[in-house]
Amino acid sequence: MPTVLLVHGFASSAQLSWGRTGWRDVLLDLGCTVIAPDLLGHGSAPKPHSSAAYASGLENHVLDALTEVDGPVDAVGFSMGGRALLVLAGRHPERFSRLVVGGVGANLFGAHDRSTAEQVAAAIRGEREAVDPISRAFRQAAITPPNDPVAMAACLLRDQPTLGPAELALVRAPVVVVAGDDDSIAWPADELVSALPEARLHRLKGVDHLGTMKDFGFLDAALEAFT
Repeated sequence: MPTVLLVHGFASSAQLSWGRTGWRDVLLDLGCTVIAPDLLGHGSAPKPHSSAAYASGLENHVLDALTEVDGPVDAVGFSMGGRALLVLAGRHPERFSRLVVGGVGANLFGAHDRSTAEQVAAAIRGEREAVDPISRAFRQAAITPPNDPVAMAACLLRDQPTLGPAELALVRAPVVVVAGDDDSIAWPADELVSALPEARLHRLKGVDHLGTMKDFGFLDAALEAFT
């Protein structure tokens, strides 16, 4: 069975995303070797307060988790974790055999909305109110221990690595893109699927962004891809 790398999303952790939801246990029961790091700034990982530390450090921290792994791995990522995997799969295609990415799609192609990120970061720091349900949910998760709100805000405000059609064209691994059709962040995901050399879309009907991690359709898509 394969080695599977699991990469969680913003303001979560390996335990919250993959432990409590049962993902890790299911994969272990199938005989997979599971690697589930905490993203930089999250969980038990270091929590720098400078946005510059996350600019490339977030992806490099994930790559470091594969230091002792021989050969390519299968990988699953959600939201920020999915974006990080696509960046790494373009830069280091030899490290990945198959990918499943959830909660990403249309959000990868719009210009990075600095003002929105700054508003959410300010809410996380307690400097303003979060004005929409997703921002409120991100703020609540970001201020919940062991998260450090200052580190979470810095992570959110990082300069992200470029991820456009040119970078996505370098991804050699087949990719399953999982997106809920009520996900105002990721849906529609057609442009992402079209930009990848080998990809297909797994649609979650009636599922929003925050519901994707809880939907068994996401896990089913990964199991179908990997087993």
